[in-house]
Amino acid sequence: MKYPCGVIAALCSVFATTGISGDKPNILWITVEDMSPVLGAYGDTYATTPKLDAFAKESVRYTNAFAAAPICSPSRSSLITGMWAPSLGTSQMRSTFPIPLDVKGFPTYLREAGYFTTNQIKTDYNTEDEARLIKESWDESSPAAHWRSAARKEGQPFFSVINHMVTHQSRSMTWPYAAFQEGVQARLSAEERHDPAKVIVPPYYPDTEITRRDLARFYDCVSVMDAEVGRLLEQLKEDGLAEETIVFFYSDHGSGMPRHKRLLHDSGMKVPLMIRFPEKYKHLAPAAAGETVDRLVTFVDFAPTVISIAGAPVPEALQGETFLGPEVSPKPEFVYGFRDRVDEVFDLSRSIRSERYLLIRNYMPHLSWMQTSVYSDTGDIQREIRQYAADHADTLTPAQRAYASPTRPAEEFFDVTADPQNLKNLLDGELTPEQTTALENHRAALATKRLEILDLGVLPESIMADYVMEENRPLREIALGKSDHRPDLEAIWSAADLVGKGTRAELIDLTYSGDDAIRFWGVIGLRFAFPQDEAILEERYDLMDDVSVAVRIEMAAWMAEVSEKNRTEALQVLARELFHEDWWVALQACRAVEILGLKAKTLIPIIETVHTRHRFAEGDGSLYLAFSSSSFLKKMGMRIEPWDFTDKR
Repeated sequence: MKYPCGVIAALCSVFATTGISGDKPNILWITVEDMSPVLGAYGDTYATTPKLDAFAKESVRYTNAFAAAPICSPSRSSLITGMWAPSLGTSQMRSTFPIPLDVKGFPTYLREAGYFTTNQIKTDYNTEDEARLIKESWDESSPAAHWRSAARKEGQPFFSVINHMVTHQSRSMTWPYAAFQEGVQARLSAEERHDPAKVIVPPYYPDTEITRRDLARFYDCVSVMDAEVGRLLEQLKEDGLAEETIVFFYSDHGSGMPRHKRLLHDSGMKVPLMIRFPEKYKHLAPAAAGETVDRLVTFVDFAPTVISIAGAPVPEALQGETFLGPEVSPKPEFVYGFRDRVDEVFDLSRSIRSERYLLIRNYMPHLSWMQTSVYSDTGDIQREIRQYAADHADTLTPAQRAYASPTRPAEEFFDVTADPQNLKNLLDGELTPEQTTALENHRAALATKRLEILDLGVLPESIMADYVMEENRPLREIALGKSDHRPDLEAIWSAADLVGKGTRAELIDLTYSGDDAIRFWGVIGLRFAFPQDEAILEERYDLMDDVSVAVRIEMAAWMAEVSEKNRTEALQVLARELFHEDWWVALQACRAVEILGLKAKTLIPIIETVHTRHRFAEGDGSLYLAFSSSSFLKKMGMRIEPWDFTDKR
């Protein structure tokens, strides 16, 4: 049962004084970064994970556990709040939007119920209210935070999170190979290191020496992580706490490899989840140790579930389902997924996943799944895939082409039972009656869920910012109608749904709307459906002077790409916005210039100024502007100081 927030504190106070605290389990979260279910326990024969394979025999293993998003910050925003990040306006990478004061970090409710809470070390909650969430959630949050803290009272139950970084994309892909060898591989014996010749190369990768070497590198990271987790579990045993502690092991999203992290396919969203219940708490387990559970589980479910097994009341505002504890929610039919802007890469995609099917809706299908991205493109394997795709454009396999293609389908639909790697888009062929019914059901579930949670991701960031500034409230409160004005999300999502599907007349009609976001989606839809139609461009010329900066930039980007006649004026529009006071607006303009490449070469001096201003400036906005501007200048043949993301801390 979920309870209104107003009664939570009173109930927790009662629990803390009735002796219930003595029956409360300790709860330990062992989290790892950027790792799909590549463990021996999940059937991966190339993995070397003896500690976690042994742990699996003592645990319940979930076969359908999913991140909220295929990237860290938005996923962690969903984890800590128990709410979908798009419903809070925190789905864009390194968002700086506020959240309502009554949206708490869920460990707050555990503290109120008598728990000692620690977090080692990562927070990354993707909101300007991160400091508040940390303060409310954790008794201790630091590189050394641990259940062993002297501040924990004797016998006090704990909730501890310990995060392991060794499988992160930095270690597995973007550090220079020599740094990986020194910082990670050196921790394995020669016998423990993975042989590239024995790698199973996924069909969406080219089978090359670099591909094999970097896949083996990733598995070496997994082996080092396995040993780290084994040592942590030994600490629990040494402290005599193993029989008092429920242990979760999971990853924050899919592997940090190309076509995994950042994508809504199972390779980016599916995660390992194993939960070990000691004997005294086996009544909370959904199955016996060593067994599997096929229930669909997503990160938004973790908060209510942990609160429930801790014996505390679950706030009704939490959006997830309780999958453990005294009152388990009904088994869900679907789980939701989202992808918005990641670093300098703009996007909007949503997914709905059942046990049998995966539907992905791409609202910016004119952009590739493999968009250029400085951080990812630092990795040798990503560069190898990109170069291979350019050199072998006519002979790529369908799986390789789907990832590397400059555009993508507006909709993708996969039978994950028959096609676990999501290689065959069923919409490319004729559907069976069963598949047709399933597609309709998944489309309906997607539409229902986004309105149920009030998914704000359909608003460009500049429009989000306008609402926050004008209404002086967090986006969630605005969406709930607690301000003078709020976006008509149903109408805006309906407009976005016309991308890839609407007629010429329907899409043109969107551009006359009085709603800024609807006009934006009209431009996106027309650009995808009629990319070279200069008549439409001429008719839409005035949108380069639109009151909404998001519309101005998108229209100018399309105009500059196609219209030689109006390219100069379009580039002038983009140039003006490169110095906008809001970095996300400047980034949208910079990214448009970057994608235009040689067609925007007259802006080289201006982009040089942008790059100089941001290359060594503080803040995520400056970092992303430096990423995008450096990519453009590199395309223009200019020498750019190489990026090095090595950090051996």
